[in-house]
Amino acid sequence: MSLPTTTRQFELASRPKGVPTLENFRFAEAALPELEDGQILVKNLAISVDPYMRGRMNDVKSYTPPYRLDEPMLGGAVGEVLASRSAEVAVGDVVVHEKGWREAAVLAADGVQKVDLSIAPATAYLGALGMTGLTAYAGLTKVAEFKAGDVVFVSGAAGAVGSMVGQLAKQLGASRVIGSAGSAEKVAQLLELGFDAAFNYHDGPVKDQLKAALGDFEGIDVYFDNVGGEHLEAAIWHLNTFGRVALCGAISQYNATEAPVGPRNLALAVGKQLTLRGFLVFSYYQFAEEYAQLVGPLLADGKIQYKETVVTGIENSAQAFIDMLAGANTGKMVITLD
Repeated sequence: MSLPTTTRQFELASRPKGVPTLENFRFAEAALPELEDGQILVKNLAISVDPYMRGRMNDVKSYTPPYRLDEPMLGGAVGEVLASRSAEVAVGDVVVHEKGWREAAVLAADGVQKVDLSIAPATAYLGALGMTGLTAYAGLTKVAEFKAGDVVFVSGAAGAVGSMVGQLAKQLGASRVIGSAGSAEKVAQLLELGFDAAFNYHDGPVKDQLKAALGDFEGIDVYFDNVGGEHLEAAIWHLNTFGRVALCGAISQYNATEAPVGPRNLALAVGKQLTLRGFLVFSYYQFAEEYAQLVGPLLADGKIQYKETVVTGIENSAQAFIDMLAGANTGKMVITLD
């Protein structure tokens, strides 16, 4: 088999103002460099598009460097090793790495993680068995300090992280798990996953729908925030004293061109003695093995399910990313390569 000498890849052509469009991306072909000692050549099998990538398209200082104009974009990927100049990684190994948005890549062997496709398909290592699952677990148990009996509310609950949060909370003994989503179809899917209640945030004020979803419970103990804005404001209204909030994302604001309004009731956090804590999964990788030991048997037994929205073809990555930001996905949005 001849090895590829070029790769098709997506580059950032311009920085979006508001909602990204296809014009902000460039699909180009580039030469692959010769392998050096300690490097491997990988052909990608699947790549990930995630909400945090929207922030990297802006030229602002953040927790992760912005994408550079006219250079290939980065993101999670799973690929097969085609060539190796490393004693640690062999031809035929399958690895997780960060050079997504392209067909093939030359990587430092010490910067990849081997995975086993006999246990789960490649896409699972970008979702339930990868960064997505660890984000859900760390945010729920380490950041929000979940304990059995808690009432939990998850926004963006039909997404990759949110759907895992709700299921993990149920398995760990939550007394009630509530999710919000953007369509009646997604609400139905949340109920199928074991959420006790779910609502479509388009159907009315989040504050009112959350109150109705509480049923006989007075308030929530844990809020896992993927959305921000109105959802965070509503959660603050309904959090119990000493309630805890894991601030994971604010997708309602990612495409905003003006300063967001709210939450306007943050003063309630004082009297209720709330804890609102932002987090990044990169600070919790030490819990990856702990998470794997918990979730592996649950996935094998079917007690936790993961949903994917799969798009085929590297050339469709930019559109899949735009669609994901608009809520077109259920569970993890992934692109599989031919």
